[in-house]
Amino acid sequence: MTFAMRPFISAAFVAFVASGLTATELNWPQFRGPRGDGSSPAKDVPAIWSETNNIVWKVSTPGRGRSSPVVLGDHLWLTLAVEKGTRRERIGPDDMQTTEHITLEAVCLDRADGKILWRTKLFEVEKPDPVHWFNSWATPTPVVEPGRLYCDFGTYGTAGLDAKTGKILWKTRLPLDHQVGPGSSPVVYENLLVLVRDGRDAQYVTALDKHSGKEIWKTERPPINASPNARKSFVTPLLVSTGGRTQLISPGPHWVVSYEPSTGKEIWRARHGNGFSIGSCPVFGDGKAFFSTGCMKPELWAIRADGEGDVTTTHAVWRSTKQVPVMSSPVLLGDELYWISDDGIANCADIDSGEVHWQERMNQQHLASPLLVEGRICLFGMSGKTTVIKAGNQFEKLAENFLEGNVVATPAIVDGTIFLRTDSHLYRIGRE
Repeated sequence: MTFAMRPFISAAFVAFVASGLTATELNWPQFRGPRGDGSSPAKDVPAIWSETNNIVWKVSTPGRGRSSPVVLGDHLWLTLAVEKGTRRERIGPDDMQTTEHITLEAVCLDRADGKILWRTKLFEVEKPDPVHWFNSWATPTPVVEPGRLYCDFGTYGTAGLDAKTGKILWKTRLPLDHQVGPGSSPVVYENLLVLVRDGRDAQYVTALDKHSGKEIWKTERPPINASPNARKSFVTPLLVSTGGRTQLISPGPHWVVSYEPSTGKEIWRARHGNGFSIGSCPVFGDGKAFFSTGCMKPELWAIRADGEGDVTTTHAVWRSTKQVPVMSSPVLLGDELYWISDDGIANCADIDSGEVHWQERMNQQHLASPLLVEGRICLFGMSGKTTVIKAGNQFEKLAENFLEGNVVATPAIVDGTIFLRTDSHLYRIGRE
């Protein structure tokens, strides 16, 4: 960090502490931020930017990946795949990509200027399984905490690193047939690294000792009577505290399940139908979990989280079929829930009834998840256009911002800054 940046960071830190936020909330340590729900407590975040406006720095990334950046203090981290001989091709009904060889890496960058501080090769894979064109071989987002970085690449391996030096502390592998590549990101709970494995060949949730990588518990998913392709999913679970206990809410193929994160014991489950291949992650508010059911006809469900056992017929509050996403995740503010379909239809609905207040077309695909900051919703289109709207039950567009390249990775927002990743570059967006 340069000397000129120190007063700005210090003043921001003091302001956050004065607001009562925790150290975790000052950073972006995991997929979808400190709360895992796409909301950021950051202040003074630009609503307007372009290639020539409000760009603090732009750096090329040494490989490709669609994981989000994670941020802690003066540093940020990415995972990526260095590919050799990649081709796009049709495999059965799917638009896929194949490659001859991948090197899976973790990279640490200086937050002030974007310079790479270290690169660590974690796994070398010859002729890896194909992944979908919308996916990558480095899609799960890592988790960072003081002193440690945890990187997961699905079937290709999981590793714990020294966050400062990049030294590998442990590695393990939990093989899985993803069919279209890995997607679910890990979460940390106390001394555990929790992983969801919903593949064609196996479906379970497991927790590793975050210090050693050794398995602590493993819980099989509820039974699924479906073809192998309809058993896969890619959801990152959500940790919530409600009713005096902590729950790990994890939608998956056909079922949504809540677990005790310390033991893996199932608390409640609900059958949401035959949905699968879910990329959208849940949010939680007013005692209810909100989640998408994925392919083939996605629905958005609201379900009360105060039950036990099978609560399918007792705790489901409402369902919506209004332009529900398979890939991107909703955000929640007050009494309103916001989401955008994969083909770019933005929605706002009442959290109690599911009644849709408004729908608006954004005119591009949206695979990255929306983010909420300072009463604004940022909708990140795949072609590089971000639409910023005002949160509320009346649609109000605040800005349209354009950058070069494809945007599939969900950005990170901390300390007046948006860190946005394209397939080739990482941007730091902030007031100049």
